[in-house]
Amino acid sequence: MKSPQALRIVIVAPDSLHPDPSDTAAMVEVERSRSLRIGLLQHGYNIVAVLPIDPFLPERLAQIQPDMIIVDAESQARDTLEHVVMATRDARRPIVLFTDDEDTSHVGDAIAAGVTAYVVAGLAPERIKSVLDVAMARFRHEEELRRELADARKQLDERKVIERAKGMLMKRQGIDEAQAYARLRKTAMDKGLKVAEVAQRIVDVADLLG
Repeated sequence: MKSPQALRIVIVAPDSLHPDPSDTAAMVEVERSRSLRIGLLQHGYNIVAVLPIDPFLPERLAQIQPDMIIVDAESQARDTLEHVVMATRDARRPIVLFTDDEDTSHVGDAIAAGVTAYVVAGLAPERIKSVLDVAMARFRHEEELRRELADARKQLDERKVIERAKGMLMKRQGIDEAQAYARLRKTAMDKGLKVAEVAQRIVDVADLLG
């Protein structure tokens, strides 16, 4: 796991950190944001950018390639999360939400959409590191599970293609299953391909010729 100094963090935050002093709610949000950033800096995290929610967010994240995204959300946390999740759908990263929105009815939806940790108000700066460490560990565990599931699905698909190709060879050439597989394997070795790749070519040609 990267050290805090090596972890490149982007904060997605409200547009303005200098609201009207008479706007009490906005001032509370600014103070929470200030406390969060101080806590990150105290623990040695590398804040590489602070970005607003706007149409350019996906492009900016793609350029910066952060290790983690922290969403410093104002009261409309749901709308903010939707933008961030959409911006990271093609390049998943851990997303940690800090918010004062006490309506937690959509926490489940946020986690399902890709938010790694959801922190509602009151987080002391000294706890920030532990929260981010857990979030990163959870994200890596989930990504490993995703890779394992993708590999399992790929293997299943390959087996189905191989079985279909064997069936075609058995029917057209009057051979048994072992002979059909041996021919697939030999062709794969001769051409430097995987058995599944040879099988897919046979299936593709058969589909093309009807």
